[in-house]
Order: sequence, then C-alpha cells, then structure tokens
Amino acid sequence: MISPEEDPSSYSVGTHVFLRALGVVFAVAFISAWGQVDGLVGPHGLLPAGDLFKEAKAQFGASAYWQLPSLSWLFGTGVFLRILCLLGVAGSVLLFVGIAPALSLGVLWTLYLSLCCAGQLFFDFQWDALLLETSLIAIFVAPWSLAPGWKPIEPPPLARWLLKWLLFRLMLLSGVVKLTSGDPFWRSLKALDVHFQTQPLPTPLAWYAHALPGGLHVAACVVLFILELVVPFGLFVSRRVRHGCVMALIGLQVLIALTGNYTFFNLLTVALCLPCLDNRFWRREARGAPDPFPWPGAKRALLRGFAGLAIVITTIEGLATFTPEVAQIGPVLALVEAVTPFRSFNNYGLFAVMTTRRPELIIEGSNDQTTWLPYEFPHKPGDLSRRPDVIAPFQPRLDWQLWFAALGRPNDNAWVLLLGEELLKGNPEVLALFAANPFPGHPPRYLRVVRYEYAFTDAKAREATGRWWRRTPLDLYIAPFSLKEDLR
Repeated sequence: MISPEEDPSSYSVGTHVFLRALGVVFAVAFISAWGQVDGLVGPHGLLPAGDLFKEAKAQFGASAYWQLPSLSWLFGTGVFLRILCLLGVAGSVLLFVGIAPALSLGVLWTLYLSLCCAGQLFFDFQWDALLLETSLIAIFVAPWSLAPGWKPIEPPPLARWLLKWLLFRLMLLSGVVKLTSGDPFWRSLKALDVHFQTQPLPTPLAWYAHALPGGLHVAACVVLFILELVVPFGLFVSRRVRHGCVMALIGLQVLIALTGNYTFFNLLTVALCLPCLDNRFWRREARGAPDPFPWPGAKRALLRGFAGLAIVITTIEGLATFTPEVAQIGPVLALVEAVTPFRSFNNYGLFAVMTTRRPELIIEGSNDQTTWLPYEFPHKPGDLSRRPDVIAPFQPRLDWQLWFAALGRPNDNAWVLLLGEELLKGNPEVLALFAANPFPGHPPRYLRVVRYEYAFTDAKAREATGRWWRRTPLDLYIAPFSLKEDLR
C-alpha cells in the first residue's frame, strides 16, 4: 500500500522544493544587480533610468505607465534602485523560509519587473523574462497563507501544469529556432565546433570542450537536438518516462553550466523541472501526507482565467515561430501587444544563429595617442593569459552586453561611445564596473575602442606561452576621441 506522502498523483514535495529554489534564484538576481545598477542605469550611470522615464512620459503620455510598468514612477530612479534590490533580497528570504509565499512572490515579481523596466538593455535577457514568467505562475502554486512554514502543500493541478507547459515551451522552442533559422552550422551538426569559444562568457572547461574531436562535437549536437526536440514531450506521459526526461533535462543544464556562464538561467531551469517529480520520487524527504490546497471558488476562477490567458498567448507566440503571420492577425496582435510590457508571457530560443567568430571590444586610454592602456573587465576576455572565469549564477551585465555590441556596428550600439565618455570623465560609478582603472590619478585625454578577433589557443601554444587566448586585430570600433571640454 502506498503511503500518502508517496502518492504518485501528489506533487507537494517537488513544488515545495521548487518554491525554495525560486527564492534562491531571486536572491541571486537581486544581489547581482545591487552592485551594478548605479553604474548601469543610476543617475550617473551609462543609461540613466530617469531619462528613460521622462522620454516615455513625453512620448506616450498617460500610457507610459502601461508601457513601462515600474515602481520607479512613484519612487524615482536614484537611491530607490538600490532599495528595490534590498527589498528583493528580503522578499527572497521570506519566500525561502515559507512566510507568505504567494504574497512574497507577488512582491518579488513586481520588484523585478520594475528593475527590468528601469534597466533597459542591461536587463533584457531571456532569463530575466523567464524569471518573471516563472514567478507569476508560481503565485498560483504557492500557499496563499501567511505562515505555512516548511510543510508541503498540494498545489492546484492546473497551476502545476502551467509550470510544466513553461518548461516544455522553453526546451522545445530552443530546439525549434535552431532549425527554423536556417543556420548552416546547426543543420550540419557542426555548431559545437565553434560554440564553446564564441559563447559570451566561457568557463575554463570550455577550453577543453573546444579541443575535443569534431566527431564528439557532432555526437553532442545530435544529443542536444534530442533533448530539446524530443525529450520535452516526455513531460506529459507516464511517470517513469517523465522522471527520466526530467533527469535528462537537468543533466543538460549541468553540462551547459560547466562550459558557460549563463547567470541564473541553468539554476532556474533546473528549478522548473522539480514540480514534475511526484512525491514517490522524494519519498526520503516527504514526511506525512500533504495538506490539500485550500482554494475557494473565487481563487479557482482567478486561476482558470489566468491559465486561459497564458495558454492562448504563449500558444500564439509559439506558433509564430513556425508561421509569423499568425501573430499579425489584428485581435491577436492587440492582445500580445497589451501584455508584452509585463514580460511574463514569452517566447524562447537561445542561439538560433550560431556565432562563428568571436569579436571582442577592448577599450583603451592614452594621454599622448602613442601609449595605450587597456581597461580590463572583470570577466570578459581581455588579457590573453587570464583564465576564463566561473561567475555564474551571478551576471556581470556590462561584460555580457559588450559581447553583443562587438557583433554589431558602432551606430547600432551608441551606448559604447557613452561608456567611453564616462571613462574620460572618470565617473566612479562606471569605473566600479571594471576590474581595474589603468589611470588612477587622472582620466586619460583620449580613448578608443579596438575590435579584435579572439580564439582559444591550442594545447601546444598554451603550454609554451601560458595563454588561454590568441587574438587578431580587426578594426577600430571607435576611433580615438576626447572630451570637447578637455583643454589640457
């Protein structure tokens, strides 16, 4: 006879662990942002959030509050951005210890949405959107009571299904976009020949993975497609198959985390897998029968309404991956545009087109335009002898955004020029985003941005030189310039 805590139709323990893991992810996200937000979007940062909100109000009028849903409209964009991060950490602790879980999640969702709206391009990554969507759904699986503590409570099946639907879309669409993009490296199964060295922030193990034989890269690519295109369907079948598929997806996230610094994305994806594991899987941790979820009719109606909206919108967005015309139908377009500002009904798919080369932007300062000294970043490649870092689950957002900027044109990344101007001013908030200041006494007179192509060294070169990278000059991304008011 199966005990209540081992009932395969019950998912209280997996959901309980998921909510605690989500608290950890939120804590990581807010702590990581706390030390960077001033230099990125503070009043003296690269892209001051205050300017964004003023421009939005001037352009959209009253509808700006809908287009940029943020508490910054009420509390400003100065010290409040740091207070917002502090409140986020506090809310994460409350969620982790089980105090008012649903309320804590609602507050955390509001705080993180406010931060992402103020953060502009520095807080516009897929994992930011994934965290918002996950936490909004999690409100409906969390107990709606003030102090449920650590005792598992059975979630509503519909709410738990929405989490599974999110995990399914996240994984499946990640595989679909690789094929529908028409990228030749994915279609020829050679993407991993270049991926490990061209990804934004590789780990030390990426150097070794890149050096593996091409045949292993092809085999790994085949396995990746199976995990992304086939395994997600196993989430909806028998428990044994479902549990095997969950373990496979968790294993994929571990392998990705070993070779790349993808912030809290891997941890969050693993957390999404946990509610798919029934109580019999957790039998050693379960203690006693789970409490039923106490949901009266009004709350059930709210859940059904939210689920209907989420399923319709995310299905439309998923279909648009195959047939973009679907998203252009009038009523459909209006519905999608209405909820887009809340970043909680999303489409997914990373690395649809493989980057085959690795351009890097190196920012250099000089007082005479003869001797140029580089500004080293904390984690992105620069010094050829510096070993790649392990920084995840934290995210150095400037380092990440410069990876994207290097792939594009200067005119499309005007903020890089603003970054240079702030360095010429000696802006302390911006300088805090760097590993070291090569001009500690006084800012340089001139600054330039050089674009190099970086690649991993081979084993022979690394043994001889100790270098992890080799590089070749490409062009001047931004030619030498100085501040107009510099009269020295």
